[in-house]
Amino acid sequence: MQVSVIVLAAGQGTRMNSDTPKVLHHVAAAPLLHHALATAHHLEPSRIVVVTGHGGEAVATSATSYSEMVETVVQDPQLGTAHAVAQAAPLLADEAGEAIVLYADTPLIREETLRAVLDARARHAVVILGFHAKDPGRYGRLLTQGEELLAIREFKDATPEERAITLCNSGVVCAEAKTLFSLISEVKNDNAAQEYYLTDIVELARKRGLSAGVVLCPEAETLGVNTRAQLAEAETAFQARARAEALENGVTLTAPDTVFFALDTHIGRDAIIGPNVLFGPGVTVESGAEIKGFCHLEGCHVSRGATVGPFARLRPGAELAEDVHVGNFVEIKNAILDEGVKVGHLTYIGDASIGEHTNIGAGTVTCNYDGVMKHRTTIGKRAFIGSDTMLVAPVTVGDGALTASGSVITEDVPAEAVAIGRARQVTKAGLATRMFEKLKAIKATKAKGH
Repeated sequence: MQVSVIVLAAGQGTRMNSDTPKVLHHVAAAPLLHHALATAHHLEPSRIVVVTGHGGEAVATSATSYSEMVETVVQDPQLGTAHAVAQAAPLLADEAGEAIVLYADTPLIREETLRAVLDARARHAVVILGFHAKDPGRYGRLLTQGEELLAIREFKDATPEERAITLCNSGVVCAEAKTLFSLISEVKNDNAAQEYYLTDIVELARKRGLSAGVVLCPEAETLGVNTRAQLAEAETAFQARARAEALENGVTLTAPDTVFFALDTHIGRDAIIGPNVLFGPGVTVESGAEIKGFCHLEGCHVSRGATVGPFARLRPGAELAEDVHVGNFVEIKNAILDEGVKVGHLTYIGDASIGEHTNIGAGTVTCNYDGVMKHRTTIGKRAFIGSDTMLVAPVTVGDGALTASGSVITEDVPAEAVAIGRARQVTKAGLATRMFEKLKAIKATKAKGH
């Protein structure tokens, strides 16, 4: 089935009380817009068009950064949902197959729900996604007779009897692309808001003798984000869903309510995730890996059998091979750790490549930044980096080499060599006692002076 997707992202979102366009506010470490685009991509569409408006340039940049296949158009002025969809007509009106309309501020609709909407097109020319609301509020109401959808009545235009209906409109619409744009061309703005409503296409379709129908989904999927409170509600709902899916897929979460996922987090079966772990964007954890408590991961890859934490941070570009161990209070950034590398504690590894089965002692730092440019550290296989070693990049430590504890390494270390980069220790017997007595006397004199 060929499908085109139109994502409406033009709204200002004044109730967010923000300079940021509403659809660029984040849920699960991703803009609301990206949630809609992610769902759209699951349908394997031939075209995706995002309709921008308020903050259009920023929204368009965000849309195209998600995928190169996304196209954008501008709605200016903003005259309603039908008018917004019509802006995509020059791109999609001649497309074969289905067109489905999504909303960038409605991040929780599932792929399975949209596939049900597409399947319903075999029975109806126009399909609307609806839900039964506990509190219908100002939602548009779906007026039905049996399996037929007769009309969608916007709240402002509804009678008291129609407002009593709990079957509500999510906004999602599906029809053949050519039919959709043909119907939209007939929409008028003779309503209380003087806007061009997308919902009017239902009655227009029926006047042509075309059938309209409804597919139902849980109300929770249709949550629209218009306020900060709803943004928080969407975050809570997303995390609850992500945790449940992880558990169902064979991931151990020792304290599920304390783990936070990003939109694109991927975790393999039999991975173990400890308490208070936060996943930023771009994280993959392979099967059998363990992320211990209080870790923060972003833009990284953790291979099978690796262990991370507790209290570790993996930043973008961190690549951990199989059986790597990253311990407590360790930070890894833009670094490749080969199989069996051990970085136990209190260490920073940035812009580095570390060979297999190398051991990094406590307090090691790759000094990668000179104030202007970043430089790379390369450490070979089975090397031993002593505790409190400062590796001043660019620098290379060869296979099987060793650095003495407390060394500052500024020159390359050949394979199997020992590098010592510290001042010679001098010990002066009895000097400590004499120094302390002198300092105490100075302190007492100062105290009397006060």
